[in-house]
Amino acid sequence: MNFYDINAKDINGKEINMSDYKGKVVLVVNTASKCGFTPQYADLEILHKEYKASGLEILGFPCNQFLEQEPGSNTDVKTFCELNYGVTFKLFEKINVKGISAHPIFKFLCSQKPFEGFDLSKPNGKLLNSILSEQFPESLLDDSIKWNFTKFLVDKEGNVVGRFESTVEPLEMIDDIKKLL
Repeated sequence: MNFYDINAKDINGKEINMSDYKGKVVLVVNTASKCGFTPQYADLEILHKEYKASGLEILGFPCNQFLEQEPGSNTDVKTFCELNYGVTFKLFEKINVKGISAHPIFKFLCSQKPFEGFDLSKPNGKLLNSILSEQFPESLLDDSIKWNFTKFLVDKEGNVVGRFESTVEPLEMIDDIKKLL
């Protein structure tokens, strides 16, 4: 299996094949509307507007697996993102991103780029690591998604070239993105 073999339904229920993104740089993000990292939507939209014409596609996948921080329907998610952050990048229907019921796209992404830990020199990295260590210690033992707004960078050939944990702000990824465009 490769990235281009995977399908997913967009937020409106239309089946999308990742092969539609051949020749593009793709940033795949699991999102949530009621998370401390939710303001990252704004910077994701900045990236989208700045680099779409150069070949960047951002794909947002809402998920409710982390303390139920995405409780709304697909319509609620779409409305929230448009009204609060002006999101124009592609949103997909709510899915699971970890565990046995994880969507194939996140199973694939995690198999290609393992979890390497949080940047503990950042306060939010220390905090998230501490919360997970205390409340969900088993989650730190594998390569699964750890929290909302984990980001995967896919090159123009469909290779997963980067994994950026929740604590990495989207604008911190600009150099990585520009190298691939």
